[in-house]
Amino acid sequence: MSHSHHGPIPAAAAQVAGTPALPVWRQYYELTKPRVVQLIVFCALIGAVLAVPGVPSWAQAGKIVVASLGIWLVAAAAAAFNCLIEKSIDTHMKRTAWRPTARGQLSDMQALWFSAGLCILGSAILLVWINPLTMWLTFATFVGYAIVYTVILKPLTPQNIVIGGASGAMPPVLGWAAMTDHVGPEALMLFLIIFIWTPPHFWALALYRVEDYRKSGLPMLPVTHGNEFTRLQVLLYTLILLAACLLPFIYRMSGWLYLVAALVLNGGFIWQAFKLWRHYSDAQARKTFRFSLIHLSLLFAALLVDHYV
Repeated sequence: MSHSHHGPIPAAAAQVAGTPALPVWRQYYELTKPRVVQLIVFCALIGAVLAVPGVPSWAQAGKIVVASLGIWLVAAAAAAFNCLIEKSIDTHMKRTAWRPTARGQLSDMQALWFSAGLCILGSAILLVWINPLTMWLTFATFVGYAIVYTVILKPLTPQNIVIGGASGAMPPVLGWAAMTDHVGPEALMLFLIIFIWTPPHFWALALYRVEDYRKSGLPMLPVTHGNEFTRLQVLLYTLILLAACLLPFIYRMSGWLYLVAALVLNGGFIWQAFKLWRHYSDAQARKTFRFSLIHLSLLFAALLVDHYV
């Protein structure tokens, strides 16, 4: 297979070129963005468990596992499709230049068939063993992330991550729908939490990766509106996020244990964002980004623990 490069190889890709190729199974595995998908499945799992009053029966537990598997496959398909669409952008960014699609280790057709296969398998599992609603919602999430966000919004508008965050916020709704065959207000509150959490989480990352984004030509907020404006947005979003995180308690879906966890975690997130807003450093942007991941994981874990206490 011959490679023809037009012009010089981007620096990020050149740095990666020296590293040995991964085994083929690992290349396919990396296409699924395992760390991102783990968080998606975790949130879906929490949605499913919260939809079941009390401790799930064996049958319900089995259904939760099957639903998580179906959602995992479709989420992995969306991630693989995203790698395929963005391979030329990925070569410009240190964070993504190592992806098998960016390095040309997997061909476009290989990535496309892999993505299609995962999507069809996951959808079939959800349709046959869960319910049509969950399958359609999951498929809509795939289309939302892989096509609406990746192909249309991301190159078009600095608000890409705000609108595109809707597909990333779907997992608890999918889990809820899998167990109840409808979408309740509780599921929508969980959706809202992730929807509002996404911009400050992502913009913190974009702040210290701003040169990568500038090179890639993507209109990320720090590129289009500058560092200072982005930092203010991050801070404001963390304040709105606090309000959203109080909803499960106000609605009586969760109790005092969750409330305490939500106040502590949101206090921490606001504090990191405040420090970032006052004095910028890449290190503080990194810290804010890392804290956002801890925030969401522990918040959903607190919802879970509170459900059983």
